[in-house]
Amino acid sequence: MKKTHSKNAIILFLTALIWGTGFVAQSAGAEHVPPFTFNSIRCILGGCILLIYLKGRDVRNKTTKNSSPQENMTQDKKTQDKKAQDKKILLLGGILCGIVLCAGMGLQQIGIAYTTVGKAGFLSGLYILIVPILGLFLKKPVGIKIWISVFIAAVGLYFLCITESFAIQRGDVYMLICAVFFAIHILVIDFFSPKVDGVRMSCIQFFVCGILSGVFMLLFETPSVEAIQSGWFSIVYAGVMGCGIAYTLQIVGQKNINPTVASLILSVETVVSVIAGFLVFAELLAPRELLGCILMFGAIILAQLPQKREEIQR
Repeated sequence: MKKTHSKNAIILFLTALIWGTGFVAQSAGAEHVPPFTFNSIRCILGGCILLIYLKGRDVRNKTTKNSSPQENMTQDKKTQDKKAQDKKILLLGGILCGIVLCAGMGLQQIGIAYTTVGKAGFLSGLYILIVPILGLFLKKPVGIKIWISVFIAAVGLYFLCITESFAIQRGDVYMLICAVFFAIHILVIDFFSPKVDGVRMSCIQFFVCGILSGVFMLLFETPSVEAIQSGWFSIVYAGVMGCGIAYTLQIVGQKNINPTVASLILSVETVVSVIAGFLVFAELLAPRELLGCILMFGAIILAQLPQKREEIQR
């Protein structure tokens, strides 16, 4: 169990690493492409990448199948009802994830245009506080050690992101609501990931998110080929790495791991984005930002420390 937990934590760290570096591409893409256009294209691209992977995996599985036709017929009759039920759960999970993801990504992309990058990172990262609070209503309480970790991480997030006087403005409201949807997304994944094929659910969520974003794109934006061409690299990076790979790793990594702990690990994306800004744009880290990084990493290490008793009853 501990080995599985460690493996999942590593997968979530990798997810945060990709998201953090992808934030640079996302910000660059926002300069050329409207938010729903950007999200629609990148999500459909991510879905297509996973669809190709799934087709290849299915062909590979059929090739390596050694059971006889008679055995397959017997097995199909025994498992037909279960497979139908599994498909319903998979479809429901993918659709719900896609709807929530569309809301969260859309609000984040809109809100970042009306606030500073630092405040955007802090406010959207507040899902680390919202997940355990929502978890209380879903009968997923966490122990005192995890609450302490969440508090330390929130303080670290503040030091890392907020460098000017803090006042709630229009864009900040968008980012706060976006954090709620990201928290719900984590909890929806927590519910469905143990029951379904994570890659298939991820594929469904991207097509749902991409189609919904496309509807909003047609209603509120005027996409142009020139703008898309200008931001093509950002769209491709966000679609392949940010969506196709990272969000799929999130679903796989969250399987059988407490959602609050998962949210703490995923919040490392903020630290990574700051480091990526330093490497790409030579943005020096102030002592305040370094303190924020140390606090966040300390909080995650604290949450991962072994304990004598299980704090979570799953």
